[in-house]
Amino acid sequence: MRLPDEIDVHGPVAAALSAGKPVVALESTIITHGMPWPQNNDMAAEVEEIVAAEGAVPATIAVLDGRLKIGLSPEERERLAQSQDAMKLSRADLAFAIARGRTGGTTVAATMIAAHLAGISVFATGGIGGVHQGAEKSFDISSDLDELARTPVIVVSAGPKAILDIPKTLEVLETRGVPVVGFGTDAMPAFWSRSSPCPAPLRLDAAEEVAQFQKARSRLGISGGMLIGNPVPEEAEIPAQEMAGYIAEAQADADRARISGKAVTPFLLARILEITRGRSLKTNIALVKNNARLAARIAIALSA
Repeated sequence: MRLPDEIDVHGPVAAALSAGKPVVALESTIITHGMPWPQNNDMAAEVEEIVAAEGAVPATIAVLDGRLKIGLSPEERERLAQSQDAMKLSRADLAFAIARGRTGGTTVAATMIAAHLAGISVFATGGIGGVHQGAEKSFDISSDLDELARTPVIVVSAGPKAILDIPKTLEVLETRGVPVVGFGTDAMPAFWSRSSPCPAPLRLDAAEEVAQFQKARSRLGISGGMLIGNPVPEEAEIPAQEMAGYIAEAQADADRARISGKAVTPFLLARILEITRGRSLKTNIALVKNNARLAARIAIALSA
């Protein structure tokens, strides 16, 4: 399929896709909105190196000056990491940024759209968006959930971001028919913490099993994506009970400041970084690397 003119596929990614080699998509809001410079660029480079070391090709996805980039050069990645006015792009405004020549980091939803356009089946991120606390009043629900229901990409994450209402997030995913798989765990991971009070709806213990599951879904004509909950490494986790206090403090600050919409998640992550004195950032980096490693192994198993 011929790609739209607005898309640029980085040379190594194009070569891998053409040859049927495994490729892993990587999102970019973690670069533009999730971490400060220069940790964001260092982390992104290290994640790409992990994917490559496992035997797959990394494809960091972003919009630069109105061009949808499927894979970034080191120079492009560094420029994105230092951008001061990057948009946070989801399904609603991905095309707007392209039409207006803007620069932006892609969320889970936008990265899934771009990955599917390019023919990439596996995507590694930190945590997905979902149902925010108090959504019964604010109706603040991430479009990541609808994207998982419609776009056939496997998303490897450390579970929903712990700042969310995880039970309601899982309920919406169940309603949308999205398979949610705990990788090597019976409890749903909660981003910085290895487990939450919520059981994982399904469990698989090997990358090959994930690939087999996805191939069976394809044969049956079942559309949509799949969410893998991959617990953060034990040595890097912040226990859930401890995190709950930090999250409550950050949420109270957001409420007082009347933060809403897309600004909520970046605000909470930044505030938790301050409250934990940088500890949450170290955990965030560890879980992203862990997810990239697993995503690469799944991509390899899918291409076998």
